[in-house]
Amino acid sequence: MPLTGKRILVVEDEPIIAFSLEDMLLEDGADVVAVGSLEEGLDQVEAAAFDFAILDINLHGKKSYPIAFELVRKGVRFVFASGYGDAEHPAELADVTTLTKPYVLDDIRDIAIDN
Repeated sequence: MPLTGKRILVVEDEPIIAFSLEDMLLEDGADVVAVGSLEEGLDQVEAAAFDFAILDINLHGKKSYPIAFELVRKGVRFVFASGYGDAEHPAELADVTTLTKPYVLDDIRDIAIDN
């Protein structure tokens, strides 16, 4: 399983999407922590170490950019996710990949395990 040993943070405010993504990652061997808000995401990034993160851009009307900036500071790889296609991010995050929902496991693997 390609994601075995990877600790992945999922920040997604839609429970059905979060559960589906979490199941997909768990089946591929990842250790997953899934949260549904900006605040919970920030708390997790501050409290724990992750190898990779998937951040829904829009979390109950708030942008996930504060989490992204903290991940950059800690050197953690991540992607944004959106149901609306590619999005325009702040200049400092312009090079971050945006995955379009629904998620494709191969796309996540390619980014999460690419060193």
